[in-house]
Amino acid sequence: MELRILRYFLAVAREENITKAAELLHITQPTLSRQLAQLEEDVGVTLFSRGARKVTLTDEGMLLRRRAEEIVDLADKTEKELTERDELINGVVSVGCGELASVQVIAEMFRAFKEKYPAVTYELYAGNADYTNERIEKGLSDIALFLEPVDIDRYDFIRLGVKERWAVLLPAEDPLVQKGFVTAADLVGKELLFPARLKVQNELVSWFGDYFP
Repeated sequence: MELRILRYFLAVAREENITKAAELLHITQPTLSRQLAQLEEDVGVTLFSRGARKVTLTDEGMLLRRRAEEIVDLADKTEKELTERDELINGVVSVGCGELASVQVIAEMFRAFKEKYPAVTYELYAGNADYTNERIEKGLSDIALFLEPVDIDRYDFIRLGVKERWAVLLPAEDPLVQKGFVTAADLVGKELLFPARLKVQNELVSWFGDYFP
């Protein structure tokens, strides 16, 4: 698959209309339609459900969209790094992280680094640990910020001196809202929604101890 064709595919997926996508791409509608048909023939699956006024992605199309976005993103990042190389230190630092208090440490690092290397820019991708880890594995992020427990044996890492806190989301009328902190005993008998990550669930089970529901 050519990178150019993947860009065509993503434009149509985004616009849900071949004519609009062709206008944005500055090519003719018949040309774009032929390229999409050829792409479907090459991959051997139907990527779009074609309606009277718009086209939508099939399940296979949604899978390709995700992979195509990753491929195009990595290609753009690589091209930018190559074309910007000169005696001046520049480029883009891509960072993945969750919604953590320690993000403020990263912000301070950015500020200090920017003073020394003003030509360097930064991209921040926020998401859960699985999304952040996937970007690191695929080379889409240069560094990442994780909340333990997480498998870090494969990476070079440092631990930041920031203490993260667990929090409980409760209805405003719940009596526990008035408390300064919550204990495991306070949550006995309540229906709980746990994070999806198994390692985090195990951490919470350990915290609950004998009070685990």
